[in-house]
This record gives sequence, C-alpha cells and structure tokens, in this order.
Amino acid sequence: MIICDSHIHSEFSSDSSAPLDSIIQKAIQLGIPKICLTDHHDIDFPINPEDGFDFQLDFDSYFAAIDEIRHRYGDRIDVRSGVELGLMNTVAGKARDIADKYKNELDFIIGSSHLVRGLDPYYPAYYEGRTEIEGIRDYFESILENVTLIDDFDVYGHLDYVVRYCPSGEKIFRMADYNDVLEQIFKIIIPKGKGIEINTGSLYKNMSYAHPHMDILKLYKDMGGEIITVGSDAHKPEYLCYDFETYARDALTSLGYRYYCTFKNRKPEFNPL
Repeated sequence: MIICDSHIHSEFSSDSSAPLDSIIQKAIQLGIPKICLTDHHDIDFPINPEDGFDFQLDFDSYFAAIDEIRHRYGDRIDVRSGVELGLMNTVAGKARDIADKYKNELDFIIGSSHLVRGLDPYYPAYYEGRTEIEGIRDYFESILENVTLIDDFDVYGHLDYVVRYCPSGEKIFRMADYNDVLEQIFKIIIPKGKGIEINTGSLYKNMSYAHPHMDILKLYKDMGGEIITVGSDAHKPEYLCYDFETYARDALTSLGYRYYCTFKNRKPEFNPL
C-alpha cells in the first residue's frame, strides 16, 4: 500500500473544520504508518466576502497542536508537519522568510497556485473577458514565473488546479495547448530537485482524473523528474488516502514510475510503488 498521505488539511486551514484528532484516528484506522499535515498558508490572500476565507496559518498554534498529537499517537503513527504555501511572484521574499523561520519545524512544503495576479480560478470572474484556454495558459505561465523566482518549496501541488473550475469542465484541457510552458517549468524545477504531486482530490470533486492530467505526469517523467508525492488534499477525514490504491498507484506505474516520495526534514524518502 501507499504508506503516507502527503496532502491533508485540518481545522487550521480556513476551508476545513476537521479536528486533528479525527484525521489521525482515520489514518490509524486505514493502517497507514505515517501522514503529513499540510495546512494552508496563502501569503497576501485577499479575503473574499462570499466565504471569508483568509488562508492565514497560525504557525505557532499549529506546531503546538502537532506536537501534542505526536505525544498522544506517536507509538501508532508518524505525524509529519508540512504546509501548503500559496505562491505568487510578488511573495518570493515572504516565502523565503517562512521557510527559514520554520526550518526546524517543517518536514515538507507544497508550493501551490491558488491565485493568478490576484484572481482565484475558483470564481467565475477569473474567466471574464478571455477564453478558457487563455485562462489556463495564464495559470501555467504564472507558475513559470513563480518557480523562476521561488525555491522555497519541495513539490508543486495540483499543477492543473485551474482546470477543475473551467466553465466547460475538464474536457477543455489539451496538452498540446500548454506543452511549451510546462516544459519550461520542468526545465527549471527538475534540476533543482523539486517534485510534483499526484493529487486525488479532484476525483471526489467529480473529475475523471487526478491532478495533474496524465499527460503532465508523463512529461515530468520523460524530462527526468523523479520526485512525486501522493496526496488526497482531504479537508475531511473520510477523504484521506482517497483512491490511492485504485487510481494513484496504477496511474504512476502505467507511466513507468517505480517510486513515490515522502518527506522528512525537507528531504525526500523514496518508497517503492
């Protein structure tokens, strides 16, 4: 079995109310020996009046709660501490400051894009005045800007998050429209030892494939990428390890991946598939 869920959200994320206890108990029930909590911290995220989410992580309370969880459950499961750090080209210095400040506490940093020039693809306004293909391409080009400026992450999360909210649905995505910019992204991150994730969260959000699309996973592999983590992006305990064995493992092995990674002290550990 895949022995770790490396993308999980709890009550410390604005968009989750799941107590840490409930997550750990579910993980123990599933029989996985380790998990990595990765609550949201999106620097300079504008509060949307529709939901009030600010995605600002209280790091001190977060690490204290994880330490307490480790004290109570440490003989049954290895609990790792991570963060999903929202990246934009305007926050490069702040991202570096966070990684430096918490270098002794963080095992893992997911870099992710939830905003493109201040707009979240989750909201319809993102596509106003442009085609869906233009909106998707702008998303990937913003990731290229981010990875050019920012090194303070271990894997880039849900690389095609933008597709999840396209008005036309996932069918709009065609690799040929974006292959050039994705190649540029991978030419930067692969030599730096940065990975990507396979994120099964889209599967319980009614998409037919996990993030990113199989063609993106294949391109990363073909260009020499070896570091890939497996995460459910669960915001509720019931989605922990979602479709890891029925989708993620088969998807990776079909593309020739032999290992997936977990992280400890910001260093990858290679686990056989």
